[in-house]
Amino acid sequence: MQPVMLDHLPDGLLDCPATHLHDMLQAPTLIHLSGRRPQPLFVSVLQHGNEISGWDAVRRLLKGRYLRDPLPRSMILFIANVRAASRRQRKLTDQPDFNRCWPGADTGDSPWHEMFAEITRHVRELRPLASIDIHNNSGENPHYAAINHIGPQSLRLASMFSRTVIYFSRPRGVQSMAFGEFCPAVTLECGPPHRLDGTDHAMTYLDTILNLDQIPDGPPSPENIELYEMVATVNVADDRSFSFTPDGSSLVLRSDLDRLNFEELPPGTRLGHINDDAGLPLVAITHEGRDVSREWFSIRDGDIVTSRPLMPAMLTTEERIIRQDCLCHLMERISSDALLEPDRRRSELPETGHEAI
Repeated sequence: MQPVMLDHLPDGLLDCPATHLHDMLQAPTLIHLSGRRPQPLFVSVLQHGNEISGWDAVRRLLKGRYLRDPLPRSMILFIANVRAASRRQRKLTDQPDFNRCWPGADTGDSPWHEMFAEITRHVRELRPLASIDIHNNSGENPHYAAINHIGPQSLRLASMFSRTVIYFSRPRGVQSMAFGEFCPAVTLECGPPHRLDGTDHAMTYLDTILNLDQIPDGPPSPENIELYEMVATVNVADDRSFSFTPDGSSLVLRSDLDRLNFEELPPGTRLGHINDDAGLPLVAITHEGRDVSREWFSIRDGDIVTSRPLMPAMLTTEERIIRQDCLCHLMERISSDALLEPDRRRSELPETGHEAI
């Protein structure tokens, strides 16, 4: 399985919404666009087919003044899951999650893994300025950036999108983690896909980065960044039914659950009601694989509540997404004094992106 590689935008492509891209692109496609500065910016959109803000941002950017003027910098545009996009789905049943198949994945081997490894090798040889992967959230979340390597340039790149930045090391096999080995790499989370402010924000950010001479070497000032680390992933137990309405399911979650995202929740915060006596329905696993469910959650008078202060991210009320991915991630704040601790420095990026190999 090989990606399609083009050196131009096919006629009419920018007029296609995400749902119609499959009419013109039959597979994941890399499009190389030349600009005044030859070192390219890598931009990835539609790794999840229902997360359309990235593609809409690129369409608007390229249909604006860059339709007549040269790009200030070359761009490598990766348009990923066009089949799923045609059906407004995160992924189709015969597909893996594209953003779990990049080098370093622990999901096994497949033709998809081989294709994404080939894309990684190809882009690495072109020594990109940076990598930007654009996503949406299915629940209510502020716009934020995520990184996998804590270093001055990656922090600066992320903070230029949002003061809220999340560091995570699981799940493995995400695009930003693979590309972060050779250039500053960031994932943008642009809120729900139907909101224009996410598209606007992503488009403005892309334009800003395209016009940079280089990514600044120094980290952002502490007052310009709030850095969090994902410490655990929460799922509903596989053998428990759940819903967001009182329908007899084992677990009935709060209908406004996603409004708790990025809120510092005190112990005793109610998350839902349990209709059986089968024990905790939520499973929290650290990135080291340790089950910490009972450290974070407990049952009180038939309700599932928080046992300790916590801050969730990516809570959603879409049942399909919860089963395909997770209910949420749990985060802890990283103080500015901890940014350059020795155990974090080992994952820093090279000092300048153009020197990365």
